[in-house]
Amino acid sequence: MTDTPMTRRAAQIVASHIEKLILEGALRPDEYLLGERELAARLNVSRPTLRDGLKLLEDRGLVVAERGRGTRIAALGAAAITDPLIALLAGSPELADDYLEFRDVVESQAAALAATRANDVDRRMIADCLAAIEAAHAGADPTEEAEADAALHLAIYEASHNLVLLQMMRALSGILRSDVIQNRGRMFTIPAIRELLRDQHRAIAQAILDRDAAAAQTAAHEHLAYIRHASREIHESEAQLGQSLRRLSGGGLGQRTAPTPHLATDPRA
Repeated sequence: MTDTPMTRRAAQIVASHIEKLILEGALRPDEYLLGERELAARLNVSRPTLRDGLKLLEDRGLVVAERGRGTRIAALGAAAITDPLIALLAGSPELADDYLEFRDVVESQAAALAATRANDVDRRMIADCLAAIEAAHAGADPTEEAEADAALHLAIYEASHNLVLLQMMRALSGILRSDVIQNRGRMFTIPAIRELLRDQHRAIAQAILDRDAAAAQTAAHEHLAYIRHASREIHESEAQLGQSLRRLSGGGLGQRTAPTPHLATDPRA
């Protein structure tokens, strides 16, 4: 195909269209695009033009071409927060609390924005996420409940219609997701906490659906504040248990044996 200003322009239009979908969050990190033939038909361009457009995106680091699998959206934001300092912080228990504090500040405002800006599609997505939380709660599956929880929070970021907020939180959640899910998983094994978290999610979602910005902001703040408090208690409890076990065993380095019960003797025997 001859490289002309017209063909370059067509390739740039393709790239710009896909770029906009990535920025808006319609195309998500690690999601694969349609096959070349179908994608070209959807965009109403020739396959050579499509390839040129995808090459522009690949050169910008927005997509990754994988032989035999197709083209997927890059894990955007991950490279920006893989600095050695972040890796160092990731090994520190304090990071989880700082992350939740940051989320409290950001997500409370995101919930208020979502209550004001969410359209019918956004509200339907939030309602679906809440239904998934209810179903997972009824099934008493901690993993599914934690995943449904994370999906609701992402839907709130999307409904805020602040693209900087959405992309930043997506990048952070991708890096820290396993730790957060692990903490949530432990919380969801405790019946009283499960009930409270479900009620908190109901309050956030309902406030957004009711378009009550103040109530949404308050409900999100109360939820994140509680998560921080519960996470601290879980961490402190586990740390104390670890200390007790190390004292019992000499930290695994001493020749200590487990204490034997003291048997009282009858002086008259």
